[in-house]
Amino acid sequence: MNHRTNDLIMLFNDLFREAFGTVLVKGGAEPEYLPAGSAGKLAQIVFAHGYYASALHEISHWCIAGEHRRTLHDYGYWYCPDGRTPAQQRAFEQVEVKPQAIEWLFSVAAGARFHISLDNLTGNGASDDADFRRRVLEQAEDYLARGLPERAQSFFDTLQSFYGTGSTFDKAWREDVTRVVPLFSEKRTL
Repeated sequence: MNHRTNDLIMLFNDLFREAFGTVLVKGGAEPEYLPAGSAGKLAQIVFAHGYYASALHEISHWCIAGEHRRTLHDYGYWYCPDGRTPAQQRAFEQVEVKPQAIEWLFSVAAGARFHISLDNLTGNGASDDADFRRRVLEQAEDYLARGLPERAQSFFDTLQSFYGTGSTFDKAWREDVTRVVPLFSEKRTL
């Protein structure tokens, strides 16, 4: 399957430009959210280096940001760069569970490969990699059972329609769970 960021830009902007005054924009080194006013008339979700996965991840953050957070630069969240201390990494992981769960569902809906991101290559890594993966999985499965947030559900449905994955999603999801969270998956099937 061909995964082009221009397709994501088109799909996102067609869905949310008018309704939410927000556009998806290909950026440079760092992803960033620029609220309306600071970036012009429209808010901008800027994804890094034109990477497909970065676009899905940044869209995921936007999909769970409430109305007030969407008025703040980077939704008002702190960001501590690579090389975080264990305490900083735990705080990072706490706020990353929901967006990574949504990104994972978006990835499978698009037929794209998902990778858990600990985003701490020069630090101590994850506080507990297996636990973080398990929490992301549990959140994703909760979204599947109870429904995604409204904007996330709209984009998820759009991805399934565009990539034609609606009828194969369940099978692809089960296979991806086994790939991304192998040890936890094995315990669940015993």
